[in-house]
Amino acid sequence: QVQLVESGGGLVQTGGSLRLSCTASGSIFSIYVMGWYRQAPGKQRELVATITSSIRTNYADSVKGRFTISRDNAKNTIYLQMNSLKPEDTAVYSCNANGRYERGGIFNSWGQGTQVTVSS
Repeated sequence: QVQLVESGGGLVQTGGSLRLSCTASGSIFSIYVMGWYRQAPGKQRELVATITSSIRTNYADSVKGRFTISRDNAKNTIYLQMNSLKPEDTAVYSCNANGRYERGGIFNSWGQGTQVTVSS
């Protein structure tokens, strides 16, 4: 019932920047928290950053100081500004949202993911 669509991935060189976006749509009453996760080849999925409805943020140590997550509540959209990219950042980045449906119940939805590749 809730769909997430990511965009902004691509191929960049080491030290470059990208901005990812994720928009949630559907019968949404409220979104409590949205976040970005990533999965690199041969590795488990890991949390990158989260942001709550009150705009409180949390970052993985590996991206702290380089990535910035932000949120536009009116648009049900989050962004991930990625600076000083490293090859280690190469992964499929997926958007996640947790909240309440308009007609009751909670949801935990995932987007399809967008590929970020950082080359040297």
